[in-house]
Amino acid sequence: MPIHPTAVVDKRAEIDASADIGPYAVVEGGVRIGPGTRLYPHAYVSQGTTLGRGCQIHPFAVVGHHPQDLKWSGAPSYTLIGDETVIREGAQVHRGTMPESTTVVGRRVYVMATGHIGHNCVIADEVIIANAGLVSGHVEIGRRAFVSGCAVIHQFVRIGELAMIGGGVRVPADVPPFMLVTPDGVAGPNVVGLRRAGFSAEQRQEVRAAYRTLFRSRLPFPAALARVAEGVRTEAGRRLVEFLRAPSKRGIMRFRGGADQIAEHGGQVACES
Repeated sequence: MPIHPTAVVDKRAEIDASADIGPYAVVEGGVRIGPGTRLYPHAYVSQGTTLGRGCQIHPFAVVGHHPQDLKWSGAPSYTLIGDETVIREGAQVHRGTMPESTTVVGRRVYVMATGHIGHNCVIADEVIIANAGLVSGHVEIGRRAFVSGCAVIHQFVRIGELAMIGGGVRVPADVPPFMLVTPDGVAGPNVVGLRRAGFSAEQRQEVRAAYRTLFRSRLPFPAALARVAEGVRTEAGRRLVEFLRAPSKRGIMRFRGGADQIAEHGGQVACES
């Protein structure tokens, strides 16, 4: 497929012969573009970016540009976009802040129009970020999670696999795997997502039971986690416990249920929404 004559392509870019570079697209030096990838008109791909096989960068999307971080010194940093990822109109993915660091977006990720992925994020495979979903720097999002439109995710937050963030929700703390987040916090398991992903009835039931213990029992969070960890029998339960035991910079998001609550997690305060 051709490079359109109006595209601005640095001669130092490495572009597979089967890629399609549309009118007025900009490709800076040091960019690598894989087979079958398409840049629509006016797409902008900055230096240090690697686009995998079969990606789509839509009009006015910006990939790999300078991080929105005053600590950035101008040193080389990178952006890695996995195979078959789609970045829609006006969306942005920013490169890393620290020298030689990388923002990583996995395979088959779908970033809808005006979505934002900040510097040094790690986005796993098959994540969906809906229109105007805002993901701050250093955020980690697990496989097949869904970030709904206009959701706002604080820097350094971790979102577990198959979690679903509701529309317009503020997320100031970590979201455990398999959970659904509403304005009231962690409101229950993402049952539909679990079923569609092929989790067994036993696994779904264990996630339900873990949710009730962790978020509705009113036990202190460390005690609730210990109780869940003692009883896990399935892989889903083990992955949930592993996430909750991992180091956290933001604590674990809880269910508010009326009066605001504060939960201790590993010596840190878990924020409420």
